Amino acid sequence: MTTARLPLFPLNAVLFPGLVLPLNVFEERYRAMMRELLKTDDDEPRRFAVVAIRDGREVAPTAAGMPEAVSTPAQRGPADGFGPDPIQTFHRVGCIADAAKIRERPDGSFEVLATGTTRVKLLSVDASGPYLTAELEELDEEPGEEAGALAEGVLRAFRSYQKRLAGASERSLTTGADLPDDPSVVSYLVAAAAIFDIPCKQRLLQAPDTATRLREELTLLRSETAVIRHLPSLPAVDLTRAPTHPN
Repeated sequence: MTTARLPLFPLNAVLFPGLVLPLNVFEERYRAMMRELLKTDDDEPRRFAVVAIRDGREVAPTAAGMPEAVSTPAQRGPADGFGPDPIQTFHRVGCIADAAKIRERPDGSFEVLATGTTRVKLLSVDASGPYLTAELEELDEEPGEEAGALAEGVLRAFRSYQKRLAGASERSLTTGADLPDDPSVVSYLVAAAAIFDIPCKQRLLQAPDTATRLREELTLLRSETAVIRHLPSLPAVDLTRAPTHPN
């Protein structure tokens, strides 16, 4: 079992291995985290863990069962907004992020560009420092049975889903040449790009193996495509643009 202790960045989002995560960091607890990461040697990864929040928000508002929010983000402690036992507020499977870019702005906030690398299981959370840290167990990615065949089916279903969702011509969609053929990469790409809610994405992240994740994605994509087919109109969406998460 490989374990690590890393800074913990809770978000109202699920990060998958291989996916890019842009962040706009303005709360002092997360500024402190970025200042510490900047001390890492240039040839070493600047790693932190991302977990999805069950309740509350990463900007620590007041909510039922949670402590009252203080007046400004700069005054909030590392666990504010996450209740008396923060680990209960987070999903237990998250993803390590490697921050390739950390740029400090003149006002002291940070622009961060990170990439998901490895799934992890949350073992414990420490709120004694300026920001949350966590003890984490790295999770291996097992292929499971028939992952290759399932990946082909998921890619076909995803193209159909894209076409229905975008209402676009076939040539305007992602082509086969643009999509990966590694089953685990396919499973993570589709999980991130499809418009599923956070609990659904979390289930996909913590699937026991690639094949299980792909099977669930195939069911979800077919169901979503059938629903979209019967809708009279759809909002405009961009499946390729990742949002910048505030904190």
